Amino acid sequence: MTRRSNYRQVPTGVVIPRTVDAAVEAVAVCRRHDVAVFSRGGGTSLAGQCCNTGVVLDWSKYCRRLVRVDPERPRAVVEPGACLDDLNAELSGYHLMVGPKPSTHDTCTIGGMIGNNSCGASAQTYGKMADSVARMEVLTYDGTRMWVGPTDQEDYERILAETEGGRRAEIYRALRELADENLALIRTRYPHIPRRVSGYNLDSLLPENGFDLARALVGSESTLVTVLQAEIDLVPVPKYQSLVVLGFEDIAAAGDAVPAVAEHGPLALEGLDHTLIDLARAEHVAKQRVLRELPEGSGWLMVRFGGDTREQADERADRLLQDIHRSEHDPRVAYLDDPQEEERLWKVREAGLGATAYPPGDPDTHEGWEDAAVPPQRLGDHLRDFRALLEEFGHGSASLYGHFGQGCVHTRIGFDLEDPEGTATYRRFVERAARLVASYGGSLSGEHGDGQSRAELLPIMFGEEIVRLSPTRRSTRRGAGPAC
Repeated sequence: MTRRSNYRQVPTGVVIPRTVDAAVEAVAVCRRHDVAVFSRGGGTSLAGQCCNTGVVLDWSKYCRRLVRVDPERPRAVVEPGACLDDLNAELSGYHLMVGPKPSTHDTCTIGGMIGNNSCGASAQTYGKMADSVARMEVLTYDGTRMWVGPTDQEDYERILAETEGGRRAEIYRALRELADENLALIRTRYPHIPRRVSGYNLDSLLPENGFDLARALVGSESTLVTVLQAEIDLVPVPKYQSLVVLGFEDIAAAGDAVPAVAEHGPLALEGLDHTLIDLARAEHVAKQRVLRELPEGSGWLMVRFGGDTREQADERADRLLQDIHRSEHDPRVAYLDDPQEEERLWKVREAGLGATAYPPGDPDTHEGWEDAAVPPQRLGDHLRDFRALLEEFGHGSASLYGHFGQGCVHTRIGFDLEDPEGTATYRRFVERAARLVASYGGSLSGEHGDGQSRAELLPIMFGEEIVRLSPTRRSTRRGAGPAC
């Protein structure tokens, strides 16, 4: 059920609702029969989030409407099955778009992006999906339907007064108590990095973050509520873009240069290594003439700038080049001025997952440890340590690439998961990798979510105290407890 996932589990059933109200009825039927419910986003997660023995809600066939647009704010209300590319095409008439853009933008849905707090290359400028969600209409397993969002003290008191003795008041009161009783713990155990996707967003319940229930639920992977509609903030479509490619001795040296490049405020800042480029050549992901545009090196940064005019975008790129040549890094440079060539080269990076999943002549690679994130200023050192760990386990040739401007590293590793000994080796590896990332103050997942792949490792990152606070631990089965 999850794209390119290690997990294959046959669901109890699949429901394809024609309307949001029909989905609400489907959840009610599941509740009467005590059956688990999972919302499927499509093309956004790799970690087995929707693989289980329960009923899968697939929103993508019918519940895809752009309900309304307010171009002045600018915001849109959207149903969860809306495909990102289709939605952005509808919004293009307003010269607006959704900020986050995963590489699966032609298939992923808004509901799926909310489910795993999607990011993509554009998160360098626009943040994670949680940063785009203003409000959501959600349904709890016990049938409570409500809009949630940021909640100031006046809102909180009004909700308690209007629903005193009801389920909504109970939920808000329980979550407020959870946050108030654990302020110090939540403030100190959550990494303050741009790509912390792992875990529930309990930090969104802090008073300084507006006690925001919508953002707290983003990334909860369909374990707490069913998302029925989302009101999301929109951003202007960049009118012009320019692309600079910087070549370095290796991928770790590229990581070292990230903070200096990021100071120039690029729209996107991506990294890729020679292994990915070799695979792109072998699998004909891009034509040779496109790959020849790359400057000399074994690790590269692809830096995209935007502007209201072509000159403005180019000027921003020029300022980067002037500063980077005066720095200790001094990379080789390719400066593309043909928009079509820029897009072709950019698609090499977008094709990273497909290119590394089935390398010709080598064993298939797997997800499971493919998107950890660390503070960007420590990325180079982390890449060196992670490469050493890969070599220790016999996988030193694995490709390293990703959203380097935010410290997120993608990889696919060829562990033998069909052999018990190979599976045991994989377990030892991911436990070591989790401890390495935690030592850097990072996140086990920087994009794809925890799912079945990484949820077991969360105590290494957060500590047992935070894990015990999670709403599913404090509540009864399938969202019936006070915190869901």
